[in-house]
Amino acid sequence: QVQLVESGGGLVQPGGSLRLSCTASGTIFSIYAMGWYRQAPGKQREMVAAITIGGNTNYVDSVKGRFTISRDSAKNTVYLQMNNLKPEDTAVYYCNSQPPVRKHWGKGTLVTVSS
Repeated sequence: QVQLVESGGGLVQPGGSLRLSCTASGTIFSIYAMGWYRQAPGKQREMVAAITIGGNTNYVDSVKGRFTISRDSAKNTVYLQMNNLKPEDTAVYYCNSQPPVRKHWGKGTLVTVSS
């Protein structure tokens, strides 16, 4: 059984930083590429960053140069370092495999960027 637990969200001012963590139980972490996704109010969920087992990364254009995804295989954890945050980054952030598996969505962690 796979469980994904996100943490690290919060309220931050524009230009600030946050580091999100996602800890995975089960075998998902050792088998699949992992991704961070977000869903803003009234919008569809989108993938913002992904990382393969080998460490190759991919980002949506809107976060390139500001967000960094990484993974620690020993801890079964994937991180999202978010710098220079903007109000448009406000969303609930989720992790999942890439491509995502519907039954593996967790509760997410809320990131609010506001002054």
